[in-house]
Amino acid sequence: MRRFLLALSATLLPAFAAAQGPATDIWLVPLVNGKPVAARALNATERPGYDNQPAFLPDGSGFLYTSIRDDAQADIWRYDIATRRATRVTSTPESEYSATPLGGGSAFSVVRVERDSTQRLWRFGLAGGEPTLLLEGVKPVGYHAWLGDSTLAMFVLGQPASLQVAALGQGSGTVYARDIGRGLARVPGQKAAVFVQKRPDGDRLVELAFLPGEFRTRTLIHTLPNQEFFAFLPDGRLLSATTDGVLHAWNGECADKARWIRIGSLGKLRNVSRLAVSPDGKWLAVVAEGR
Repeated sequence: MRRFLLALSATLLPAFAAAQGPATDIWLVPLVNGKPVAARALNATERPGYDNQPAFLPDGSGFLYTSIRDDAQADIWRYDIATRRATRVTSTPESEYSATPLGGGSAFSVVRVERDSTQRLWRFGLAGGEPTLLLEGVKPVGYHAWLGDSTLAMFVLGQPASLQVAALGQGSGTVYARDIGRGLARVPGQKAAVFVQKRPDGDRLVELAFLPGEFRTRTLIHTLPNQEFFAFLPDGRLLSATTDGVLHAWNGECADKARWIRIGSLGKLRNVSRLAVSPDGKWLAVVAEGR
């Protein structure tokens, strides 16, 4: 049997858990002025099994996602919005998760579970070809976000998990926070990302940003509708949804003045987890169960 993502069992739903628990689908919900039109939600991956981790292509034509099928293998698939068709992108003896498009969209990075169970970041061409290793010494990687053409922010597994930053060609990453959550998203147009900092007095959303000469962190907001998952609109507003499908947006202020504003409902969608927004702001991809 092909290898599963063993070390990520606490953070990524592996194949055996997907088979035992409820199936996850990816729904496409139109956005109008940043608000969801739930009545027009489309189940893009309607089938039994695990479909998760959507990431839109730069041109907004579709998204990449992780799918586990009858062969119990985690591979990357591509969904085309215009044709409503899904095609397989990777088919390897390893497992690939968390596809993230690069640059103009001709390639993408993934967390790859190598044959010895090592979890590192690799680059694949969207049109095929041999993959290449991106960061040799940073492992085990769980999630990642590009902060530019050559710099990455990463959720790295450990006791506790840490937020690390590394540039391509570096042998190791620099730790900027420890005991963090799974959520990690790049701030549109900036060399910055947001993540969840776990604390005894309550989790909070924190920004890591490159200011003159160095990266620095600052607290944005002390509460989140969903402690794990969120996504940015192109205008910089941050979206988060409760598990029962109520969508909120952060008002953009920080710390004590920060608050979430209810902007709509995702209708019949329940057990909502991951969110992704298309670059043009027209679509919201939602990982959820439907009724």
